Amino acid sequence: MELRIPTSTVRRLSDYYRVLEELELDATKTVSSQGLARQSGVTSAQVRKDLSYFGNFGKRGLGYNVAGLRREIRLILGLNRRWKVALVGGGNMGSALYSYKEFRRQGFDIVAVFDVSPNRVGQRWKDLVIAHLDRLPAEVDRLGIEIGVIAVPARAAQAVADRLVEAGVHGVLNFAHRKLFVPTTTTLRNVNLSLELEGLAFAIKARSARPARRVARRARAR
Repeated sequence: MELRIPTSTVRRLSDYYRVLEELELDATKTVSSQGLARQSGVTSAQVRKDLSYFGNFGKRGLGYNVAGLRREIRLILGLNRRWKVALVGGGNMGSALYSYKEFRRQGFDIVAVFDVSPNRVGQRWKDLVIAHLDRLPAEVDRLGIEIGVIAVPARAAQAVADRLVEAGVHGVLNFAHRKLFVPTTTTLRNVNLSLELEGLAFAIKARSARPARRVARRARAR
């Protein structure tokens, strides 16, 4: 039976990977599970549990070899190869994503950009020319694109997701502010910036309301 890795574990692996990168830049040779946990915002037991899904990487009393564990996690996350990415949406969000250098540094190459607006199709972005979305299937096949990034208005996002799936991409990263549906054979990840800001607003509002509630309770008690 295939072992199912929790999505939360995979997300934490990314956190561990970035901590290990920083440690390696600082010439740190080894790190304990407690040290890795402290810098990742989790417990040492969680670190050990997450890593145990994939093997035994540390030695009791010695901790983890920083460079070695970073290489192992890089392999687990699939960052030991280049990934070809299609970006759909040539607006402000799409432009910002295309310019984000961290994607390329981690092995994700945006090799094609698509849109349907006559004002955007044909524009040159550095070494790429924005193509019409109708060219998507042919370019996915020609370039071997495996990941699609959606940066279009919410009303168009599901139709774009459908076209990405039909074109044969294996994974979709959605920046549009709406829930999307894809087949189980396609992996979907959502990045909803508005949702995160709304969560922050709620947390700040709830925190600021606590003192007021305590004052009100004290006043009633008198």
